[in-house]
Amino acid sequence: MNTEQFYPLFLKSDKVTIDSRKVGRNDIFFAFSGENFNAAALAEKAVDDGALAVIVEQPEFENKDRNIFCVPSTLEFLQQLAVHHRNQLGIPVIGLTGSNGKTTTKEIIHAVLAEKFNVQYTSGNLNNHIGVPLTILSIKTEHEMAVVEMGANHQKEIELLCRISQPDFGYITNFGKAHLEGFGGFEGVIKGKSELYDYLKSHHKTIVVNENDPIQTEKTENYTPKITFGKESSDYDFGLFSEEHFVGLNFKGEKAVSKLTGEYNFTNLCAAASLGLHFGISFDKIKQAIENYTPTNMRSQVVTKEGRTLVLDTYNANPSSMTASLQNFATFEGAKTVIIGDMLELGDESEKEHVSILKLAHELAFDQVITVGKHFKNVNPSPLSFENTAELIEYLQHNTIQSENILLKGSRGIALEKAIEFI
Repeated sequence: MNTEQFYPLFLKSDKVTIDSRKVGRNDIFFAFSGENFNAAALAEKAVDDGALAVIVEQPEFENKDRNIFCVPSTLEFLQQLAVHHRNQLGIPVIGLTGSNGKTTTKEIIHAVLAEKFNVQYTSGNLNNHIGVPLTILSIKTEHEMAVVEMGANHQKEIELLCRISQPDFGYITNFGKAHLEGFGGFEGVIKGKSELYDYLKSHHKTIVVNENDPIQTEKTENYTPKITFGKESSDYDFGLFSEEHFVGLNFKGEKAVSKLTGEYNFTNLCAAASLGLHFGISFDKIKQAIENYTPTNMRSQVVTKEGRTLVLDTYNANPSSMTASLQNFATFEGAKTVIIGDMLELGDESEKEHVSILKLAHELAFDQVITVGKHFKNVNPSPLSFENTAELIEYLQHNTIQSENILLKGSRGIALEKAIEFI
């Protein structure tokens, strides 16, 4: 069984899934195996539940009469099938990566382009070596373009994801201090993320460039084709403005204000607006998309609870995004409490970076600084330093935060969102 032989069956399916709990009628189930489980054992049940086909990598589970096929590697077959499908698609694919803001930027780009086109885009955070193939395989004949988010924490990962998704346009949101351990330091981050540039250049594809970012401009100097924003000499020049806690952009005298907090989201809006204008969408439609987009994914999300303003940014954290969040939150009027969780995957830089963030939080003179996680616990002797979110919740059950503004910011592994209902 190879991908070309299997492809006609794939075209008859409704979707591809790797989750046995979500197998529906007419789906294709890829039975991945792990140390503690073997999904191939569920192959027959998946067919009983209506699956069109199942891919396994253990011969003893193969049953061709029931469309249960064995391949040497379910992962490699998934990726190869995605590449084959991508080669059949005649639509533009926009790829994006970066240290911060990938998912928010992806969501806004989709919102803008959807004003004119039927756009498929990465669901949730499916941006790795499994998620990107699933995204590509979710593209149907009715889709007119796609937006693919690509995440990485090691060298060569973006290179792989580019070979699978084959982007026609690409944007790197920024280069920050994220996944330092895997990338081998900040220079490693730049090299790893720039693999998107390498692919686009070698295939003569279009790069979207924020000309206020010196790394982006240096890496794309003298290259064409590209779409630029950020300066008067750029293709698109946007002005920054804010209304209350929310960031907006100004284009030729017309303003669009988002429901996102933080000036750091300005460039995310600019990238989306630039692509919209490039694809012939009027700024009136772009404004409509930006103003209607409501974040619900715990990224730069502002909610009101019992008369207080909560800023929820608990999906991820690194020194770059943490610094931006704290500086933005410092501009809020009224009493302010920050609840900051550990920044993970920093390797040898971890202690230094946590000390630096803690120092910044105190310099910004917040009314209360609460830290959560073992890394912060090691550098913060305060009684408001908790080893995990469970300890924080126990504290909140007996103590009320008085501040009218509260920021929650931390890495995914800290799960600060679990504390929200106790605030």
